[in-house]
Amino acid sequence: MNRYKICVYAITKNEEKFVDRWMDAVSEADLVVVTDTGSTDRTVEKLRERGAVVYVETISPWRFDAARNLAMDHIPEDVDICVSNDLDEVFEPGWREKLENAWLPVYTRARYLFTWSRNSDGTYGKQFTMEKIHRRHGFRWVHPVHEVLAYSGEDPDRTVWVPGLVLNHYPDVSKPRSQYLPLLELSAKENPQDDRVAFWLGREYMYKGMLDKSIETLSNYLKMPTALWNEERCAAMRFIASCYQAKEDKNAARLWLFRAIAECPTIREPYHQMAQLGYQMNDWPLVFFMVSEALKITEKSGSYLFEPAAWGYSLYDLGAISAYRLGLYRLSCDYAVRACELQPDDERLKKNLELIKLKLPEAQPDPKV
Repeated sequence: MNRYKICVYAITKNEEKFVDRWMDAVSEADLVVVTDTGSTDRTVEKLRERGAVVYVETISPWRFDAARNLAMDHIPEDVDICVSNDLDEVFEPGWREKLENAWLPVYTRARYLFTWSRNSDGTYGKQFTMEKIHRRHGFRWVHPVHEVLAYSGEDPDRTVWVPGLVLNHYPDVSKPRSQYLPLLELSAKENPQDDRVAFWLGREYMYKGMLDKSIETLSNYLKMPTALWNEERCAAMRFIASCYQAKEDKNAARLWLFRAIAECPTIREPYHQMAQLGYQMNDWPLVFFMVSEALKITEKSGSYLFEPAAWGYSLYDLGAISAYRLGLYRLSCDYAVRACELQPDDERLKKNLELIKLKLPEAQPDPKV
């Protein structure tokens, strides 16, 4: 017998192709509530056919927090646990049992693993924690985009970790990001002291190639008294470095990457980016050192700022090239072998390994012959 009444709720627009997969995944819930914000395909019909309670709403001007709050308002008052996810996100089977086993009435929200992307072989790629499961009362979504749950209940805000609960993301690459930037600018205007909003806005400027605006916004973020999370500060410095690289100012990029490493020396990402920059500058001692330091770090941080490239073949590839350039052929071969193991179908890596092996002593002709 189920111990709690659980409702999954979502917002959607023109996601007909995801309906069956999503409804299969959320079928463990007692109730599924969806707010449709203007679909022109059969999303609404298909959801209703599959048993979801669907409301059709108009949100004008558009903002994600308003849409999610409308969806939340349709959840019955007697629901114990609310589960927010999107139609391109799929829970792994058995999620309800895992959630109920971990949940107690004293908790206000739950944290679990979210798979943002997968590797080409199907294994987890970018994965970090998420907390969009919450108690029915005392929560509202805030911010026009990159919205988060704000708690206003009378008892303490307590989060429980749910072992084994995994939500997998299968992004719709056809959806544009064009609405993100104006919504982030609006969010920054509404929340000028919110460091996380400033960080996201600066990152979005970088994505859009608005390099000077990105540098200015992220530099201002770093000056904010509430910007204290060292991994996020490190990421801001890395993004500033990326902007300077795009502006072809490699010296400024290098200085910012040194700052990034000093800010958070326990993650691989800034070392990896510095190794890549060293490669562009033909600075082989720098590349070799950065690879060596990065590979000493064996535990991922688990945050959303994790970069899969820093944990794949790339560091070993850079290590092989830099060691080769420095005449360290045996170590270069070791790195190249590992790179090929991690990326077995890459012909360039295979050819590099063949060339490196020619430099090993056993490949040299016997001078006595």
